[in-house]
Amino acid sequence: MSLKTTTTMRERVPDDVVEDILGHVPVKSLTRFRCVSKSWDSIITDPTFITKHLKLNLNQSESLISTNTHSGYLLYTAEDKNSSPSSKQLCTVVCNNDRTLTQVSRFEIPSLFEKFSIVGFCNGLFCLASRDNRDNDLNHIIYLWNPSIRMFKKLLATSFTDEDTTSIIGLAYNSQNNDFKILRLVSFFGEQKAEAEAEIYSLSTDSWRKVVISMESLRGYEPNFGTIAFVRPRCIFLNGTLHTEAITSRHHFILSFDVNDESFREIMLPPNHLDRLPVNFAELAVFKGSLAVFVFVHGRRGILCHIWVMEEYGVSKSWTRKYMVPMIWVWEGYFFGCTDNGELLIKNATGPVSIDPESPNQNILAIEDADWMGFTANSMESLILLDGGSKCKT
Repeated sequence: MSLKTTTTMRERVPDDVVEDILGHVPVKSLTRFRCVSKSWDSIITDPTFITKHLKLNLNQSESLISTNTHSGYLLYTAEDKNSSPSSKQLCTVVCNNDRTLTQVSRFEIPSLFEKFSIVGFCNGLFCLASRDNRDNDLNHIIYLWNPSIRMFKKLLATSFTDEDTTSIIGLAYNSQNNDFKILRLVSFFGEQKAEAEAEIYSLSTDSWRKVVISMESLRGYEPNFGTIAFVRPRCIFLNGTLHTEAITSRHHFILSFDVNDESFREIMLPPNHLDRLPVNFAELAVFKGSLAVFVFVHGRRGILCHIWVMEEYGVSKSWTRKYMVPMIWVWEGYFFGCTDNGELLIKNATGPVSIDPESPNQNILAIEDADWMGFTANSMESLILLDGGSKCKT
């Protein structure tokens, strides 16, 4: 076929047909195709196309989940020992049903994020926050990072920049408005505030909005509970809602935030789940699609993990203690959640392992010594930030 014939055929293909075809092309190929022509570059970087491509990827990912060909994806960060100077990499592996791991992707983490921690990830987008060297607490510098297109976005400064604060950060996708949102919850020290405070970032508007959370709005009674503090840095996303543990002088509960209607609610914790137990630490997580509380207790021969599951979401009476799993060793910060089939992901003296609560068999994970680990049911790449981010320099 001659060059003239090829050119003529390309000119005859309408832009909307080209756009439909490109919508099914992988991200890596799309970033190369931007060089084909100005027209293609304009299509690929258009916000409407980026959203369309994201929706198609989400639908495809949901279809793959239903096939049960694997139990999800494990993400972790580790040092690249082959590079000089040493650098960190973000790795993704698929958890096969035979308990083996297959690497899917490996991205170098920009040196810009050397003192940052991953605090959330969703649909190919990662949220990173800087940490205070004094107490390892998150502070107000936040980035969004898309490793598949090597783009990042530094968010505008938040209104909470006081040194006497501690914060929890959660990233979520708003499916109704096709928007990404960040929730930042803040606890104040040295002040007796009657209200907890928060702010919400929307990627579509690139702006923060300050929100006040009061116990009156959560419960409708007993207004004098005092300052709300946040217990754990972990923020769990489930059923379109972010969840974290909160506490007042007399009350311990789960604070939930619906990313669609932006409402805060209270969810009761399991009754007496910490009573008369030598608790090491407790964490929220998702267990087989349900909200769960994992209580790690000192035992005679190590650690015993009590797994409480909320069998009907939002119904406090449905809390049920499902398992008590013996473990040799695990410390706070080394519990990373669960796989889709309910295996616990932890790091102990042997390194990263998964534990089946029904056996309980321990499976040593064939990965490097990870310093951060996460799990996702659907691993996907997206073009988010392509229309408004900065290019990473490694």
